Amino acid sequence: MLALSVIGITAAAPPVTSPHPWPDAVGAPLEARFAPPAACAPIPVAPRSFAAWLRRLPLHPGRPPVRLFDGRLKDNQEAHEAVVAIDVGKRDLQQCADAVIRLRAEWLWARGCEEAIAFHFTSGDLARWMAWRAGQRPWIDGSRVRWVLGAVADPSYTSFRRYLETVFTYAGSASLAGELRPVSDPRQVEGGDVFVHAGHPGHAVVVVDVAANGVGQRFFLLAQSYMPAQEIHVLRNPAHVGSPWYAAAASGELVTPEWTFRYTELRRFEPPTCDEPP
Repeated sequence: MLALSVIGITAAAPPVTSPHPWPDAVGAPLEARFAPPAACAPIPVAPRSFAAWLRRLPLHPGRPPVRLFDGRLKDNQEAHEAVVAIDVGKRDLQQCADAVIRLRAEWLWARGCEEAIAFHFTSGDLARWMAWRAGQRPWIDGSRVRWVLGAVADPSYTSFRRYLETVFTYAGSASLAGELRPVSDPRQVEGGDVFVHAGHPGHAVVVVDVAANGVGQRFFLLAQSYMPAQEIHVLRNPAHVGSPWYAAAASGELVTPEWTFRYTELRRFEPPTCDEPP
């Protein structure tokens, strides 16, 4: 059950215009770290698309340990190949589906497509960033949610992060799965697609790069957060030691280090309705 709450008033702050405004957004881009498999090349993507943005995610140098939100080390340090240079916050909130939401929202913010930043709570209620920045806050009573004016208008990045933490609190893999459309042919996986198991618990991982060979066989990289909330990291492929790339398939099991999905659990965000092509 959702507890009765309303978020209080906060002061406005200047907006941040950096494409990566989160703390510690410094490091070589993902596309420079992981060369495609032999005889493969990156699939073409639109320059300002979510797929292109994910390819440029900054990575910490080397292979540092994955840390939890409170600074402790994650128990399983064998699941990752690299750690994304993006903060995890100070609370146990940015878990699996939340990490996907965070990346999608950050891309839309960077594109100036703020009107498209909206995610559903598990209750089914839509949480729109534009409503939040205008000062509206969710009033939650049991399973009912009403949006009421509860703060001054604040378009800042700090306010944006508070909005996301609220989404993380009340969203999850089930609500994320409901927002995405199934991919009819998982062999045509694209950057920004999400493997999501809508359960309690469930899990979600995001496709951060895709390459293909001369006959069209696609291969992809995955990134995740997990429970407790932890740094987003690029996953190893437990079936192929030395290569983090996974082969696309029409059906069957996708075995990742900490979860086994079905290939048919691949889903895709709808294109945003922005004024310019993605």
